[in-house]
Amino acid sequence: MGLGPRSPHKQGRRFPAGGKRGRGAKGAGRPPPGRQRHPCSPPDGRSEPAPDAHPHLSPEALGYFRQALSALKEAPETGEERELMVHNVLKEVEAQALALATNRTGSEMLQELLGFSPRKPMCRVWAALHSNLRFVACHRCGVHVLQSALLQLPRLLGSPEEEEEEEEEDGKDGHVETLEELVLGLAAEVCDDFLFYCGDTHGSFVVRTLLQVLGGTLLESERARHRGSQSPEAQKAPSRECKPTDFEVPETFLNCLQNLSSCFLKDIAVFITDKISSFCLQVALQILHRKLPQFCAHLCSAVIGYLSSRNSSADGSPLLLFLRDQTSSRLLEQVLLVSEPPRLQSLFEDHLQGHLQALAAHSIANFPLQRFLDAITTPELLSPVFEELSPALEAVLAQGHPGVVIALVGACRRVGTHQAQVLQLLLEAFHCAEPSSRQVACVPLFAALMAYEVYYGLAEEERAVPMEHQVEMAAARGLGEVAVLGSLLLQHLLHFSSPCLILQSLSALTGPQLLTLAQSPAGSHVLDAVLTSPSVTRKQRRRVLKTLKGHYVTLACSRHGSRVLDAIWSGAALGARKEIAAELGERNQELIRDPFGHHVARNVALTTFLKRREAWEQEQGAVAKRRRALNSILED
Repeated sequence: MGLGPRSPHKQGRRFPAGGKRGRGAKGAGRPPPGRQRHPCSPPDGRSEPAPDAHPHLSPEALGYFRQALSALKEAPETGEERELMVHNVLKEVEAQALALATNRTGSEMLQELLGFSPRKPMCRVWAALHSNLRFVACHRCGVHVLQSALLQLPRLLGSPEEEEEEEEEDGKDGHVETLEELVLGLAAEVCDDFLFYCGDTHGSFVVRTLLQVLGGTLLESERARHRGSQSPEAQKAPSRECKPTDFEVPETFLNCLQNLSSCFLKDIAVFITDKISSFCLQVALQILHRKLPQFCAHLCSAVIGYLSSRNSSADGSPLLLFLRDQTSSRLLEQVLLVSEPPRLQSLFEDHLQGHLQALAAHSIANFPLQRFLDAITTPELLSPVFEELSPALEAVLAQGHPGVVIALVGACRRVGTHQAQVLQLLLEAFHCAEPSSRQVACVPLFAALMAYEVYYGLAEEERAVPMEHQVEMAAARGLGEVAVLGSLLLQHLLHFSSPCLILQSLSALTGPQLLTLAQSPAGSHVLDAVLTSPSVTRKQRRRVLKTLKGHYVTLACSRHGSRVLDAIWSGAALGARKEIAAELGERNQELIRDPFGHHVARNVALTTFLKRREAWEQEQGAVAKRRRALNSILED
């Protein structure tokens, strides 16, 4: 879900797709000195600058660093010349670190330069900013520099060869704090004024990144946000990963993480109710759940304990009031996701039981309810939840909260119970259970999140008495737009222990309809599920995919369809591969000219197929043999 305002529910004949949530660089020269405003020293001799007095960069200095960055990008990735360039440029950065960090253009360049920095220059730049930590952390540009510096730790921590060089440099230039000492020093300063940093719009970003670094876990949101400020090697990493990235950290970091996280307990009410501060607690729960689960449970207990102690609402537990609140509901979502099964069971019995349908209908509370359903892993909890929530599936869909239904279906898939029941309820909710001939049309309805009458545009008089499904009418209609949540629903259903009805409905689609599904950004993932679900047999898979025969070229020339065709090719036997290659070979030139088709032609080795068929068959036979051997090993 996004972070926009949660939209109120809508009544309508079609099921709404769901509300949006809201919430010269070689070192030969030096840069021209920047213009700086130096305040007069106070009478007592202190030289600390006033809060509004900070250095400014001259245009000449900005030009120097811009040229330096450009030269570094063009230089070879390794070699003595590059090392010298990096050393010289970062030496100048150290002298003007504060001015760079607090300048909009300068901060962007500094973030990129940090991606090239070895550990020792990084420490020197960090140390240069440290004396103005509060100012930099709460500055709209400086905060991004601090975040980028913290996010270099996975790359810089623990390189023994560099440690020896650092010891030699320390002897020449005096002691410089190590990277570990600088991070712990930053944590200590944040801890001393924890409430301020967490509540500041910019400072809270530093706290969230610091929590991740101390825990040795980078969340996807932070990796995506700072992709532009990473080293070229990091930028080459896939950007669509969804799982957090773990890296090794010293034991002192984990101890510091626990100490820093204990600060949440001192002002728990603020972190529950304040929007900015709450984000810090949410990140802490995610990190602690992975690295310090016992302390995570302790924090969750503190949150639930505080909320449960508030004045009771007229209709039950005080927790229900907070589930309907814009800020605290987000925190409760995270609490639900990191809670163990026993805690979820007690939360349901003590606070949620008897109120699930009301929560599902609420424009805000339906989101934490979805997270609660996502966290269910035991049949003991799913059974009473299903019994209470399942009668209201059609009403929940009509209110524009299909995410609740998808989460319930996902829980049935995960736990392995109530699968036949929930499928029957879905058929009824989409008005395709009776007459039974309508059931074959369930895939287009589920994909579009529309009831039968709406999808096929039946007149009012035709809706009064459910009519039999008209195969000719269905075949003549193009496939409707595939909703993202509709695609997720079908993916869950295809992973049920018995997905026969969904497969029958897919097999009933015409070639153009199945082609539209494969070319759709959301619908293509439905075919991924057909190809990967362990519940779908090879025979059932062939029956669905044979409809695409004659459409392989169109599929290959589509952004999403070409990915589906690649997946089909990967799992195809030699005979099926011959058929696909033969059809593609008839329009080889068209494929080669297409931006997506030429990748498919290369993957299929189409040129070899057309010119040296025997060699192609030997190569494909060897590939199939290796795949069978690998599958047998994995099955054992």
